[in-house]
Amino acid sequence: MFSVKPLKPTFKSYLPPLHTDLKKIAQPPIKKLEAKLLPGEIVVNEVNFVRKCIGADSSQDDLWGKLICTNFKVSFITHDALCKQRFQVANRLLGEHDVPLACVEQVVTVNDAKGKQKVLGSNQKLKFNPTELILYCKDFRIIRFRFDEAGPESAKKVCLAIAHYSHPADPQLLFGFEYVGKQYYGSSGKRMNGMDPGGGVQTPLFDRPSEWDREIKRTGAAEWRVCSVNEGYTVSPSLPEYFVVPVSLADQDLKQYSCFFTTHRIPLWCWNHPNGSALVRMASIADPLQQRKLDQRICSAITKSHPQRSDVIKSDLDKNLPNIQDIQAAFGKVRQICVIEPFEESEEKWLSSMESSRWLEYVRAFLKHSAEVVYLLEGKHVSVILQEEEDRDLGCVVSSLVQLMLDPHFRSLIGFQSLVQKEWVMAGHRFLDRCNHLKKNDKDECPLFFLFLDCVWQIMNQYPAAFEFTDTYLTVLSDSMWIPLFSTFLFNCPQQRTENSIDFAKSKCIPLGEEKALRFPPVWDWSQQFTLKDQALFNNPMYVGKGATCVQNGAVKSFRRTKKNYSSTLRGMPTSLRNGLMDGDTLTRRSSLVLRLRPDFSQIREVVESPTERFLRDWFSRPADLQGMLLPQLLPSHLALWRLYFLRWVPEARIPKGGPVTAYHKLSQVADEIEMLQNKLRQYKGVTPVSSPGAPPSDHSRMYFKASSTSEPSPEYLSSSFPFSPVGNMCRRSILGTPLSKFLNGAKIWLSTETLANESV
Repeated sequence: MFSVKPLKPTFKSYLPPLHTDLKKIAQPPIKKLEAKLLPGEIVVNEVNFVRKCIGADSSQDDLWGKLICTNFKVSFITHDALCKQRFQVANRLLGEHDVPLACVEQVVTVNDAKGKQKVLGSNQKLKFNPTELILYCKDFRIIRFRFDEAGPESAKKVCLAIAHYSHPADPQLLFGFEYVGKQYYGSSGKRMNGMDPGGGVQTPLFDRPSEWDREIKRTGAAEWRVCSVNEGYTVSPSLPEYFVVPVSLADQDLKQYSCFFTTHRIPLWCWNHPNGSALVRMASIADPLQQRKLDQRICSAITKSHPQRSDVIKSDLDKNLPNIQDIQAAFGKVRQICVIEPFEESEEKWLSSMESSRWLEYVRAFLKHSAEVVYLLEGKHVSVILQEEEDRDLGCVVSSLVQLMLDPHFRSLIGFQSLVQKEWVMAGHRFLDRCNHLKKNDKDECPLFFLFLDCVWQIMNQYPAAFEFTDTYLTVLSDSMWIPLFSTFLFNCPQQRTENSIDFAKSKCIPLGEEKALRFPPVWDWSQQFTLKDQALFNNPMYVGKGATCVQNGAVKSFRRTKKNYSSTLRGMPTSLRNGLMDGDTLTRRSSLVLRLRPDFSQIREVVESPTERFLRDWFSRPADLQGMLLPQLLPSHLALWRLYFLRWVPEARIPKGGPVTAYHKLSQVADEIEMLQNKLRQYKGVTPVSSPGAPPSDHSRMYFKASSTSEPSPEYLSSSFPFSPVGNMCRRSILGTPLSKFLNGAKIWLSTETLANESV
């Protein structure tokens, strides 16, 4: 008999044995796509399976996630990471892909299949299902979302929600009210003073008499006093409750005079020169019959406040400077060139287009006029009145620039912030209207504050070691205008803040206690937006302050300038001007503002210089004192485009490991190493360093980039856009074969609502 071997089993089970503990098997966590909400922030609408476009020509780098609209921002939440290595400074109030609703300039919906597009406004209907959403932002970003896999109704609802909530009908609908009510006024009614008590620079807000008193003493304005005639805003709704006037003017006189000025804005003191000259702002006199009488009384009071009883000169800003409509038009053309149109490789065409926008021409006009006012204060020792119809726009720019040029205190970080607070916020600049937060009237919109920041950047670009802060700080400050949480940029005047916040507190039953109104946080507490490390990007490594430390013969000493080499700011008028003549042998710099080349032809007469030109030429012939008066050079070759702001989102303009940041990186490392050596010298001598108010802790470096022991190469993420990134923030549609190509090519500013009206459904 044959023996039969048992057959081997051929069935193989892939199921785990019954006794296996399934709980021990690691399960990947499922993360929900949820937006991080601030106090008072609520989700209005959302849609899943949305694709954020990263590249214009390819979708391989696009991100998938959820698009959310809240009452504060447009938020895109994703688990994906951008494949391209880059760096962008993080904001504590916003996520990586968030856009504040106040920053949204225009909401455009597109349906590719039907070839339709529409610019959405508040309370508008949308009759087609959008396949794409394009957000044009006020900070020059263009952000695109695709709804190919999303539910059509959900996509439509989120687009309508973004359009509606980006057009608030009332100031109290701005998110700052809900945020302040929840963040700083809880059920107990305990307030945190509108600021994070643990950090931030304590910048004077000039909302109390003591802060004006300190400014009077700092500038030596002995013949001026703090006036409280406008307490409760009884005289003028657009003036602060406290401001400075000549000692010789009584409160009763001011009340009597106020009714003759436009919007009752009586003259405001801005600043006093060490020689006694005063800088004053004033609205125009509405009653022509009282013009001469009031002019004499005001000028007489200002003259009495001067030690030498010098004359008073009035500068009419409305006649000498471009108006707000021209400034807005020029800004729109620059935005068109830098963002909307394809980036031109041809330098000649690009520069000619930039010149035709007239933006830099207007920047030069404000700098030139401010320099002329500086000459009157510094050179002629006379007081100056800056007169404007309402004294709320052009006067803010000129008064700030004059003080920046003459007073080194305002070139420090705290000083600059106090300057903006004093000359813009408390003086009643209409930030609500000029920023067009409510999007009610485009005619009132004008980037005057940004124009001022551009002028500051021009001076900083010429004298980089004279400023404590960087252009990153100026850019971030400009971006903060579109975060509607801060009292700095949210209102037209302090009275409007008080009135609206009282009404809001009553409607929400918020206990105010002893406070007159809700206390909104100012933008100057930067710990609200950035970590201490990121705030180090604001610090200029080249800055030489008045009390900067230096090492001499092994000892750490404080750097002080002697009277001999101090600037003409304290010396008074130059000797050549006091004598009424210019030294013919004085050699001018090649880069002088008023350089006059002597012709070799004897028959050509030499151009006669004006006193202002003579004053400027004399100043430019000497080395600049960074802790004294600074004057900008205004030839076309000296004025440049503020590249970091205008081109930071443009991928074609990005220079990897290039631009000014490469020098900033090395200088920061050197400054950090010097700071380390100074600390070691102090420890060796047993000296405890005394930190100034607002300075970082002693164990924390002021510099963002730290000193390294080895010669390491520059970080890969450094570029001309640092600390910003164009990746995901600038995505134009492909110019060829798209429904919007003809509109992109023909648009004057953004996509015009009137242009698209004929094809809107």
